[in-house]
Amino acid sequence: MAAFHFRQGSIPLLVSIPHMGTALASEGEASLTEKGRQVTDTDWYLDQLYNFLEDMGASILMAHYSRTVIDLNRDAGGKALYPGQSETELCPTTGFDNQSLYKEGCVPDEQETQRRQKVYWQPYHDKLRAELDRIKAQFGYALLWDAHSIKAHVPRFFDGQLPDLNLGSGNGTSCGLHMAEGLLAIANSSPYSSVLNGRFKGGYITRHYGDPDNDIHAIQLEISQTTYMDEAPTFIFRENLAARLRPTLKAMIEYFLTAPRHRK
Repeated sequence: MAAFHFRQGSIPLLVSIPHMGTALASEGEASLTEKGRQVTDTDWYLDQLYNFLEDMGASILMAHYSRTVIDLNRDAGGKALYPGQSETELCPTTGFDNQSLYKEGCVPDEQETQRRQKVYWQPYHDKLRAELDRIKAQFGYALLWDAHSIKAHVPRFFDGQLPDLNLGSGNGTSCGLHMAEGLLAIANSSPYSSVLNGRFKGGYITRHYGDPDNDIHAIQLEISQTTYMDEAPTFIFRENLAARLRPTLKAMIEYFLTAPRHRK
């Protein structure tokens, strides 16, 4: 199986969905616990939630393999995203609930981590980089929307309930200031709770590829899964909920496409 699915679009926007994959590497599946094989920390159904992207003409890059295999939104060298706070590794060893993903003695060692980085992580990032460069060459600028979702309650990472829409711009480093503030204004005017650079400020992808000075602008949106699906144990997609959320998502992306791009 290829590391990712890619569809080239016709507008200056690439949507990256790095955590929607559910496939497990066959050579490592036997090392996983039952918890690990359940891939419960998946960003479920984002292709269905963002089902308007193809008609908009966006380029779409989606991972096939689960973040249990390797986390595409982490630095390949293991650098922490949130120093001093709990977070999962490049090759996660525990789930969001702190339960072990691997049987005793089967945690990936450095050699296995490097192998996975080469086989699964690098192809995704090579394609992401190439598509942003293509868009920039064609349009003179490029936009990257990094799409994520997560359970509404994950005590390991945050207290209480997460806001519905969590925008991250790397504290203003990954895209123009007015772009991020305009997106937040749209979210604030919607029926959903929202925040900019709260618990989630943008992961490796947003922070690494966002380069406003070079007119490449990246934003991350982390969506609470209760806005469009049932969470554990059923993990059922709810079209009625998704239909309510999509107009807000579409309005935000349409704004992102037309917003002033200057840094400050």
